[in-house]
Amino acid sequence: MRFVLKLIINALVILAMANWFSGIEVNSFLTAIWVAILLSILNVLIKPLLIIITIPVTILTLGLFLLVINAIIVKMASGLVDGFVVSGWLSAILFGIVMSLINSLLERPSQVEE
Repeated sequence: MRFVLKLIINALVILAMANWFSGIEVNSFLTAIWVAILLSILNVLIKPLLIIITIPVTILTLGLFLLVINAIIVKMASGLVDGFVVSGWLSAILFGIVMSLINSLLERPSQVEE
């Protein structure tokens, strides 16, 4: 149930970012739900591989390259979901930063309960 709630919150954040940032477009709430699901899947399957492959660059940039990895994941989702467009790398980086912050906040209560 908590996972479904996180997906809905993420979808609402995705819709909000589409209204705030000119480089992000989302057609509907259903599209935002699909984007949230796909981002969850990509973050579990693809992101760890990208992190491992780019360890040297990540170390050299003191972790800042992780923002680029987040942007790559966002651009992949943009290419896979019809009705979700992220134009430009700056928009993808901003999108990734906001989503990371929101997901960090969503994880905090579950850590307190344990």
